[in-house]
Amino acid sequence: MKGDAYRKIGLGLGYDAELSVSDMIPWVQEAEKRGFDLVFFSETIMTLRDAVSCLSAFSISTKKIQLGCTQIVRTRTPLVMAQTFATLDELSNKRIFVSLGACTKSHCKKNGLEYVDAAESLKEYIIVIKKLLAGGEVTYDGSTIKIENSKISFKPPRSDLPLYVAATSRKGLEIAGMYGDGVLLNATTSVEYCKNAIRIVRESAEKAGRNPDSLFIAGIVVASVADNTAEAVKHARKEVATKLEPLQVDFAIRPRLRVGEPYITEELIDKLLKSYNVGGFEKLMKDIPEEVVRGFTACGTAEEVRERIEEYRKVGVQLPIVRPADKFVFKSTFDAVAPG
Repeated sequence: MKGDAYRKIGLGLGYDAELSVSDMIPWVQEAEKRGFDLVFFSETIMTLRDAVSCLSAFSISTKKIQLGCTQIVRTRTPLVMAQTFATLDELSNKRIFVSLGACTKSHCKKNGLEYVDAAESLKEYIIVIKKLLAGGEVTYDGSTIKIENSKISFKPPRSDLPLYVAATSRKGLEIAGMYGDGVLLNATTSVEYCKNAIRIVRESAEKAGRNPDSLFIAGIVVASVADNTAEAVKHARKEVATKLEPLQVDFAIRPRLRVGEPYITEELIDKLLKSYNVGGFEKLMKDIPEEVVRGFTACGTAEEVRERIEEYRKVGVQLPIVRPADKFVFKSTFDAVAPG
């Protein structure tokens, strides 16, 4: 990536069911050409395209841009994850940016996994994957991981490949501060939430005897650029609504209340769940207050969105990863935030 004085920016993909890998590749190449620092692919509970396949395609289609993704622990073993990251890092010539997320009860149900403590498994995955990437045989007897004489049988390009933590809850943020090389703040979170979350990460690092300034802070910012704010808000509603539907609300929304998210309350959550029960996703999406959509995203004209992204930077987000809200505002949003 460019020097520290450069104002880093990323492009987020992976949340559009209609955008195929072949459709994404030209945008990834254009992002590299226009000076984006990172293309990030969100592998989500919505079970859209998988990140490993996509990053492989992106790797052989580009030369210098960083390529990142989220990976939910326990959906792959620690050894398979370490092998995968090392292989992708080799394929891309050391351009991989990995962010590990907790395997929640919702993830377990979808993947047919028995639930174990999400925070503990996340912590142990970070520890074990780092040991595997460092080389040699690894034996680990933890509460969620037990392996014996496990190793990667080729030399990873980077034995110290950074592992970031995709976190929403207070506990996840604390784990990022204690064990991760940085944090990826979740999409559709407000500037105020991000400020509180970064404070929690830094305090956790200090308590663990680590230098908080050594941790890298990234965050996904859902953005919608249109000729007027009302049109921009319309296109941002769908992604905000996905976080408030029954599948996601318990792990994507409720944990934010304990961090400090001013745009949501338990009363509003209950009201919107009732909307969903009455009229499904469409009614839920319609009933979300506009101030919530605007609080959770960067919506408006190109200038308004750029100003909103600066607000995230000011509270400590070093790498805003801008994810266009939908296909109708993809190009306008891309053009608005592209460095060159």
